[in-house]
Amino acid sequence: MNLTMLLTPKTTAGAPAPELITHMLEITAVARPISLAVIHCSASPAQVRYRPMQLIRDHLGRGFTHAGYHYYITREGNLYGLRPLSIVGAHARGHNTGSIGICYEGGLDRLGNPADTRTPAQRQMMSQLLGRLRELYPDLRVVGHRDLSSDRNGDGKVTPDEWSKVCPCFDAKLLN
Repeated sequence: MNLTMLLTPKTTAGAPAPELITHMLEITAVARPISLAVIHCSASPAQVRYRPMQLIRDHLGRGFTHAGYHYYITREGNLYGLRPLSIVGAHARGHNTGSIGICYEGGLDRLGNPADTRTPAQRQMMSQLLGRLRELYPDLRVVGHRDLSSDRNGDGKVTPDEWSKVCPCFDAKLLN
């Protein structure tokens, strides 16, 4: 991918191109109520790059009109806006209304097993992003995609044996 592709305001499919966010004040509140931040991983191996445009193309290929996530954090800690916050995400079936989807590049080790592959730069950017979102939405609760799995035994907790996915490959609730 060349720089022109990254800087082009629209992809050929008409979905917005990723926007590099260089300052947290670029993120502003929107009118729709938001109470949940759902953390995802791209489920890509640690040694393989998965760029924002690849993610967008993959989501368009699945029939989405935008990337399903609102934000994407690359290995070097760059933050990209993928879907406007004003538009409900397409990242956690049954939980998209009232939530923000945040995805980090990675989530699989070199053998393809689920693992917390976040780099220090990704951890720092995720912390900064969540800090900004909490300024805008003080009651924001953070969960991992796996935490939204069904409570099959009805005990009020979603335990690892009930996860339909392991994404984001770490305990996102520790970010609260």
